[in-house]
Amino acid sequence: MKIVEIYSHLNGLEFLLVHKLELWKEVKNVIENIDASKCKTKVSKEKRKAGQILFSPVCLNNEFKKRLRVKGWKESRVIYWVTKNEKLIRKTLSLQALEQKKEIESAGEKAIYSYNQTDFVKERVAIEVQFGKYSFVAYDLFVKHLAFYVKDTIDVGIEILPMKSLQSQMSSGVAYYEGEFYNVIRHGRGVPAVPLVLIGIDER
Repeated sequence: MKIVEIYSHLNGLEFLLVHKLELWKEVKNVIENIDASKCKTKVSKEKRKAGQILFSPVCLNNEFKKRLRVKGWKESRVIYWVTKNEKLIRKTLSLQALEQKKEIESAGEKAIYSYNQTDFVKERVAIEVQFGKYSFVAYDLFVKHLAFYVKDTIDVGIEILPMKSLQSQMSSGVAYYEGEFYNVIRHGRGVPAVPLVLIGIDER
């Protein structure tokens, strides 16, 4: 596969180039060594694309997973506790998980267990490879990466997305780089408040 577009939000790419250059080279190498043609295996059942052979998101995800795991990228979770009380949420937001629970329960409220999980984290950098629906990408960009950043688990998040040209050869509803790039720009320079690198990829 090949990298077509890169967008640096809040100097995410600049951070990688200065502080994690070898890691950045590793990410690019993983992308460039994936043969997307092996994943053009899905026979479409949609009316508009009936009978067409499409790229399989599951296959593409597995190709990324296989290569990133070999390079030492591991799954990670950020655990936290929530409640219905706004003041308590604001008070406990920056605390560690056990302290959050204790503080909420001490105030007489119910502490509800929650977590955010990401598939690939290494040296304080998180990667999400997204060939899913639009809502999944929004959650990655505006919730998941931010949660890891606020908890001081990562310094930057990377979101890998298909370009529209690749997405058009997949089932309907898959998110694509140009659309998600627009969404980030539309929210303004400071939102989401986490350094990000958006990467748009295509078949060779």
